[in-house]
Amino acid sequence: MHELSLCESIIETLTVQTQRQGFSRVRRVWLEIGALANVELDALRFAFEIARRDTVADTAELDIVTLPGQAYCLDCAQAIAVHQYYDPCPCCGGFQWRLTGGNEMRIKELEVE
Repeated sequence: MHELSLCESIIETLTVQTQRQGFSRVRRVWLEIGALANVELDALRFAFEIARRDTVADTAELDIVTLPGQAYCLDCAQAIAVHQYYDPCPCCGGFQWRLTGGNEMRIKELEVE
């Protein structure tokens, strides 16, 4: 379950930022996660509950914003929505597209004290 190591990295980032920015506690964390980021959201929520214990985010709430998959089709020169890897272009049926979004994961926002 790589979601636990993702959460451990998130907590490490929060801890470093707590020290740098001078806040004492993280109350809420907003994550942006792409639909094609290969992250199981339920497992991530569960792992966050475990990883946050006895840290600056001990009571923090987790909000997840899911970003859609986006690509650029080289065959028809269109920006397209992608629901999974190896799907054909919904405009022309081609497979020559490049992913432009939807595989990222980042901390979007924090609520702190």
